[in-house]
Amino acid sequence: MTKTSAIDFIGKAVDVVIDRPLGSRHPEHDTIYEVNYGFVPQTISGDGEELDAYILNLDKPAEKISGKVIAVIQRLDDDDDKLIISANGQDISDEDIRKMVNFQEKYFKYIIKRGE
Repeated sequence: MTKTSAIDFIGKAVDVVIDRPLGSRHPEHDTIYEVNYGFVPQTISGDGEELDAYILNLDKPAEKISGKVIAVIQRLDDDDDKLIISANGQDISDEDIRKMVNFQEKYFKYIIKRGE
């Protein structure tokens, strides 16, 4: 399977398997997930794993979700971009995205990409 470009998913609907639900602990680091976090099956990101996704605007733990990709976090110091999905379909400002994902993204340099 070839590498999947996260940017190509902006504006598209995806199915996400949530392997780190809201409130869970990272398996290796002392991080608590403040949002649901998962992956898109049948994709390959720059790190060789499935393409990861943050699920925002969902206030309860979940196992799976379908949603529209509204943006991408493009890490500048790590080849592991993240999809941003709004569970309720509403747009989210870049500032609010930064606040919601800061618990994990504070360790990386990144930019938020939107559709052209």
